[in-house]
Amino acid sequence: MTEASAPAQPAAPLQDAPGRRPVARSTTVFEGAIFDVVREDVDFTAQVRFTREYLRHSGAVAVLALDEDENVLMIRQYRHPAGAELWEIPAGLLDVAGEDPVAAAARELAEETGHAASAYEPLVTLRPSPGCSDETIEVFLATGLHAQAEDDYERTDEEAGILLRRVPLAEAATAALSGRITNATAVAAILAARARRA
Repeated sequence: MTEASAPAQPAAPLQDAPGRRPVARSTTVFEGAIFDVVREDVDFTAQVRFTREYLRHSGAVAVLALDEDENVLMIRQYRHPAGAELWEIPAGLLDVAGEDPVAAAARELAEETGHAASAYEPLVTLRPSPGCSDETIEVFLATGLHAQAEDDYERTDEEAGILLRRVPLAEAATAALSGRITNATAVAAILAARARRA
């Protein structure tokens, strides 16, 4: 009997299930500044063992910041692997030991947009590429925005050319659905915020 033809039963909540398989051997192939490359032999079942290489990542946070007019604070910055300037939302690594994710989100919002927020709430949790990375991104919805006084934070590398723009949430959702913006975190956060507002 297929799942489609099985008798109707109360549906369990749709939810990812933890369940890491035993690792017979783990080797760090490459140690980098942001991520490491790891090769592991995984005992999937008693009869099946396979080898996987993946990026071991510290994790990250992102911020979907909405102003009082339902505009999203978006930034455009150059992303070398993509070979493009992408419209994104503020985001950054969880690379400070023990740092609270909300504090990290507030830091990224300030550094990349010059704004602070009076309220942060969880919006969506993402695993952007679970087939090749263990990275998890916690995205927060930030409201009660206000510009901060100038600080001495110096933007370097890709951040040096950041462009800030306020985009109506509906327009941002249209851009996401039409493929005009492609950053996965931005797309997911915009659509999650749009769904929540609806």
